[in-house]
Amino acid sequence: MTSIELCAGAGGQALGLESAGFKHVALVEIDPHACITLRHNRPHWNVIEGDITEFDGRPYAGTDLLAAGLPCPPFSVAGKQLGHKDERNLFPAAIRIIGEVRPRAVLIENVRGFLDAVFDDYRNYVKRQLSDLGYECEWRLLNASDFGVPQLRPRVAFLAIRRDSFRFFHWPEPSDAQRQTVGEVLYPLMASGGWKGAKIWKKRADEIAPTIVGGSKKHGGPDLGPTRARKAWASLNVDGLGIADAPPPADFVGMPKLTVPMVALIQGFPPEWQIVGKKTTAYRQVGNAFPPPVAKAIGDKLYECLSTADRRNKAS
Repeated sequence: MTSIELCAGAGGQALGLESAGFKHVALVEIDPHACITLRHNRPHWNVIEGDITEFDGRPYAGTDLLAAGLPCPPFSVAGKQLGHKDERNLFPAAIRIIGEVRPRAVLIENVRGFLDAVFDDYRNYVKRQLSDLGYECEWRLLNASDFGVPQLRPRVAFLAIRRDSFRFFHWPEPSDAQRQTVGEVLYPLMASGGWKGAKIWKKRADEIAPTIVGGSKKHGGPDLGPTRARKAWASLNVDGLGIADAPPPADFVGMPKLTVPMVALIQGFPPEWQIVGKKTTAYRQVGNAFPPPVAKAIGDKLYECLSTADRRNKAS
C-alpha cells in the first residue's frame, strides 16, 4: 500500500509506517536539514522540500494513506494555544490536500493539547470537513511508553478512514511487555567510551524518561528543556543542561549529558538511523519527531484495516 507524508520531519512517522508495510510515494518537508536526513537514510524516497501550503496533491490521487505530523505550537500548552488563529496551523492545507488525493485513510499526529476543551469547536470543524469528503473520524491519546519507547511522550493520533472501511479499524493496545527504560536503552552508548561508571548509571536510570522537548526554532539551543524538565532528568542521573558531543570518557565523574544519537534512541529511532546536521539542528529534528514504534503500531492496524476491507470487497 502507498502513502504520502506531510511535514515529514526527520522521518519518525514515515519510518514507522514503512515498517508497517506502506511504500512512500512522496514526503513533503520544509526544513532543509530534515530533508538531508531523509535523503541520507533513504536515498530512494521521493523527498519534496517545500511548504505544504504550496503542495499539489492531485498527481498522487488514489494513494492509500495520507499521514502528517502537523506543527504542534498552535495547540501546545507551552505556547499561546491560538489554534486555528495561529499562522502555523496547517490543518487547512492538509484538508485541501486530502480532498485532492482522496486517500483511503488519514493519520495526523499532534500534541496532547489538541484535545483540550478550548479546541472542541475546531476539532468538530475538522471532523465535519472530513466527513463531507466521506470519512469517519476518531482520535486517541497514546503514550509512547506503551509501545516500547523509553519516554512518556503523550501524542494525539487523529484518524480519518473512508466510511466503507472504518469498521475494520481497531486501535493498537498497550503492552507492558514492550516497556523499556532509559538505562536499558542507552547503556551501550553510555559505555561505548569506556566509562567506568556506566553500569552504576544504568541502575540509576532504570525508569521511563520525561517527554523530550526543545524542538522549537525559538528555543535557544540544544538541551532537555526548562528547569522542571531538567529536574526530572536529574532524577535519572542525566544532566539536562545541554547536549554532549560524545559519550562520557573512561574517567568521567558526575552526571552525564545525552548526545543526539542517545536522544534519538529515546525517541524510538533505530540505531542505524542517522540524524544529519550540526548539534542544534540535529537535536531539533529529533525533538520534533513522532516515535517510529508508535507510528508502526498505528500503521499495522491501518494496514490490517485496509487489507480486510479489500478482502471483503472482493468477496462481495
